[in-house]
Amino acid sequence: MPGGRPRAFDPDTALDRALEVFWSQGYEGTAISDLTAAMGINRPSLYAAFGNKEDLFRKVLDRYIDGPGGFAARALDASRAREVAERMVYGAVELTSGTGTPRGCLSVRCVQACGPEAEPVRDEVAARRKAGEMALRARFERARDEGDLPADSDPADLARFVHAVTDGIAVQAASGAGRDDLLRVAEFALRAWPST
Repeated sequence: MPGGRPRAFDPDTALDRALEVFWSQGYEGTAISDLTAAMGINRPSLYAAFGNKEDLFRKVLDRYIDGPGGFAARALDASRAREVAERMVYGAVELTSGTGTPRGCLSVRCVQACGPEAEPVRDEVAARRKAGEMALRARFERARDEGDLPADSDPADLARFVHAVTDGIAVQAASGAGRDDLLRVAEFALRAWPST
């Protein structure tokens, strides 16, 4: 016996639309009514398909990390440590100032602007960001061990540096900085990269 009526919407399209709303408005700035309007579904359908707002946001965050924010994971595959840093920094410029996407970064925005009620969301985003930083640190440790970075380089400091630059780019983009200005910031930051 079939179980229930088939969905009258495409879950992937609905998630993409929810991503746009959360990215534009932040977690706390987004109401369920904003989501249902953008996703083209009613409240019961949203809850049945995606859970509550927090559950939906986690799914959106996965989609963001695997989609628009995926440049960060792909950067780790670069053959040289400097190229990893370049891909991260220039990828942040493209992501946060590109056409067709909201300005800034979903995860930076959500970590900065969450009140006490949204603490679990902030913690989730912070944990994912920390995992990304740890992956970057591990990549730089490998580079140092292979002689691609000076022996006295601190991979943890380099990972924090790259994240600080990419976060700064996201904040500047959300504040209205143009792509050319952000590219100059990226170029300036990369001048500090240690040479072997």
